[in-house]
Amino acid sequence: MNRYHWFVLTVAALGWLFDCLDQQLFIMARQPAMKELLAESPEAPPSQSVVDAYSGYATAIFLIGWASGGLVFGVLGDRIGRAKTMLITILMYSLFTGLSSLSVSFWDFAAYRFLTGLGVGGEFAVGVALVAEVMPHRARPYALSLLQALSAIGNVSAALVNIVVGGLYEQGLLPSVWRPLFIVGAVPALLCLVIRRHLKEPERWQQVSHEGAVEKQLGSYQALFGDPELRRRALIGLTLAFSGVVGLWGIVFFTMDLVGNFVSTKLAAEGVAPEAIAGQAAKWKGTTGLMLNIGAFLGMYSFGVVTQRIGRKPTFAMAFVASAISTAAVFMYLDQTSEIYWMVPVMGFCILSLFAGYAIYFPELFPTYLRSTGTSFCYNIGRFLAAAGPAVLGVLTSQVYADTAEPLRNAGLTMCVIFVIGLIALPFAPETKDQPLPD
Repeated sequence: MNRYHWFVLTVAALGWLFDCLDQQLFIMARQPAMKELLAESPEAPPSQSVVDAYSGYATAIFLIGWASGGLVFGVLGDRIGRAKTMLITILMYSLFTGLSSLSVSFWDFAAYRFLTGLGVGGEFAVGVALVAEVMPHRARPYALSLLQALSAIGNVSAALVNIVVGGLYEQGLLPSVWRPLFIVGAVPALLCLVIRRHLKEPERWQQVSHEGAVEKQLGSYQALFGDPELRRRALIGLTLAFSGVVGLWGIVFFTMDLVGNFVSTKLAAEGVAPEAIAGQAAKWKGTTGLMLNIGAFLGMYSFGVVTQRIGRKPTFAMAFVASAISTAAVFMYLDQTSEIYWMVPVMGFCILSLFAGYAIYFPELFPTYLRSTGTSFCYNIGRFLAAAGPAVLGVLTSQVYADTAEPLRNAGLTMCVIFVIGLIALPFAPETKDQPLPD
């Protein structure tokens, strides 16, 4: 790999890193945001089940925006170029993340999250297409797994920011425990200056866009579904993504809320002041995010190494099984802060390894003129369907398990069945190990 290869990988990694920073800041902020925005008055806060339910609804709306943006910007990535589209998406998610800090009700908060999701959803497909097309053949899977693994730095950064903000709020130095998180999320806009000045379009894309755009229907869903083999690959990729995305966004990312709930309950029983409870809950949720992403970094990079040895399909199979077992164990047994330090990293290793698989595998399924479109379809239609996951969790929490001692714990455990869907799809998936990218 030469200097420009490393530059492209760095820029794409930063774009996805900041994308993940935004996602995690939202996860850290949504519960305290719902407590404030849904309260009739400071003396009349909403119940925990209402907070959990609306946190799920806000997450579903964010995922719908993510999926919508992915579909639109996936096509744009094939039509106007990877670099230009990346610039637009980063500007969008940075701007509307910052505006989320100004929310005064659930509905404007949800609107900002939807608009943020538009930008967040578009970045992944163009980023992995860019890296896949620029990297040398042998370096490609390792570069893509590293790209995905480095996203854990964004997640860890969000956890550290949340710990710091929680500490400052507990000491009375900040007026809000969640609004400053979204202000930090506006910082990635500065990356656009680098992209605008130095990043070039891949030669593969330039050749296809100049020589065969009309004949090959550059960035066309009609072309994607008009070819039986490409259609089959798109639907298989969609199913794989659906299983992992629901598992992550509908279950795993609610581990922070699970931790916040049992920490708050224990401290309230001890007579601790509400402000101190909020600060401690934020600290332990941040610690949970930190542990999750330490495991995630190792899991995502490991997927790239293992899949080059045994193949894409066997590695996916092991990851789905491990994700189901580790996630169910967390929601069944995690009830002490000391357990966060080993149970959560194991779960992060397993579930986030799947997403390195998506970054490696999806670009290998489609030709250059449909690579961004096809990758975006798999990942973002999967996310459209997966938006039902947090909503279902909200229903399970607020209705089905509302009368139980810990509704969120029972709801998360029930939803672990989602990982079976990914396993069912694998026998129909093509093996792409050691094959060149389709032209």
